[in-house]
Amino acid sequence: MCVSKKALQRERDKLYEMTGPNMCFKPIRVMIAQINRHLKGWKNYFGQGYPRKAFRDIHAYVCERLTRHLQRRSQRPYRPPEGVSWYEQLHRLGLMYL
Repeated sequence: MCVSKKALQRERDKLYEMTGPNMCFKPIRVMIAQINRHLKGWKNYFGQGYPRKAFRDIHAYVCERLTRHLQRRSQRPYRPPEGVSWYEQLHRLGLMYL
């Protein structure tokens, strides 16, 4: 059992809505908490079988979307501290790994 392509696309669409340009008013920690809650439910539903590749794909997509979101938030884009990668900074902000 694997996650279907259609289910992955629906999840990407939902994550796009949650990190879209119309969500720039939300504090980043609140947004990450909502994404975590959503991903936890998705993980519990699709956790049967062999979902590892799907989980990796969705996690990479979430990291990419949050990075873009943080960079376009204002006139001065958010940057992680010196010597810290985006991946590490997102996990410091509270993003869970699937």
